[in-house]
Amino acid sequence: MRDWRHHLHAHPETAYEEYATADFIAAKLGEWGIAVSRGLAGTGVIGTLRVGESGRAIGLRADMDALHLDESNRFTHTSRTAGKMHACGHDGHMAMLLGAASHLAQTRNFDGTVYFIFQPAEENEAGARRMTEEGLFELFPMDAVFGMHNFPMIPEGQIVVRPGPMMASADFFEVKVTGRGAHGAWPHTGIDAISIASEIVLAFNQIVARTIDPLESAVVSVTMFNAGHSTNVLPETATIAGSTRTFSLAVQDHLEQRMRQLCEGIAAAHGATVTFEYDRRYPPTLNHPAETEFAAAAAERIVGPDNVLRNERPVMGSEDFAWMLLRKAGSYVWIGNGPEHQGGCMLHNPGYDFNDRILPIGASYWVELAESWLSTERKDGDTQ
Repeated sequence: MRDWRHHLHAHPETAYEEYATADFIAAKLGEWGIAVSRGLAGTGVIGTLRVGESGRAIGLRADMDALHLDESNRFTHTSRTAGKMHACGHDGHMAMLLGAASHLAQTRNFDGTVYFIFQPAEENEAGARRMTEEGLFELFPMDAVFGMHNFPMIPEGQIVVRPGPMMASADFFEVKVTGRGAHGAWPHTGIDAISIASEIVLAFNQIVARTIDPLESAVVSVTMFNAGHSTNVLPETATIAGSTRTFSLAVQDHLEQRMRQLCEGIAAAHGATVTFEYDRRYPPTLNHPAETEFAAAAAERIVGPDNVLRNERPVMGSEDFAWMLLRKAGSYVWIGNGPEHQGGCMLHNPGYDFNDRILPIGASYWVELAESWLSTERKDGDTQ
């Protein structure tokens, strides 16, 4: 697994360009006699391992893509592609799932079907949404689907499991205000797009404070404001953009609706026009309770009860595995990468690297999860 991981780290590919990565994965799965399907979401790879007669099935997912980032590390497996690197540990995720696939193909100690899902384009491009839209769960019918991500703030050897919200939604918006341009000396002859856009920014900042239940969590962040090119011209247009995050599907709906109302109302009050675009890129990652308890029990058998953390808080980061959880029961866990590894680098840092010492832990978790879900002692339809 270490050698596979180093190879993948040295040859990163970004969203929907994971052709060599997919070739590598498909070749390994084929070597072990696992049926390989390719092309879902462009570069996705699905391995199917069927043993026995049971109709039960489980899906295990790993993400494949790297980030647009110049790596600062100087070890032997440093990225060989300028401007691209595995700074989020997806190289380790693939290696762990390959390790589990190899073991399960050799031992075949289960009754049912394991689907090994290698998903492209997790970073920003919502490859999981595309996979589900292209028929992932229809073409590969499974009872539940499970995901895992390394996390540097968690000690090596520990796994975080929690039902309900695990990570936030990530939606992106753009607002374009169109007024009427004018000379800076005669502002009364125009409609000031900058002032109107500024009023919208201030109104957005009040949404969470005044329209969201204080017991809910939400963030509205305006991160871009573009207008004007001259010091003596009131521009015709002003554009603002940013993102929103929440753990609730209902709050997600409210944010979009309220932001649209504010834009349209403020623009109309000043005689301007406005366009509001809202892209629901990632929903909140919401773990299903029964499947999460099943995952926790499997994790305890690998790392021990004291190393399975059940009461950690969710984070405002996002994860497109959420799209799979909207369509299929399942659970998503974090595996500790160790805060001391690589000097404590956080994800998406040019100095980040996956901790090879946790490869056996993650692969063992996958194996335990699959074997226990497909145990010959369980009956079709069981979730516990």
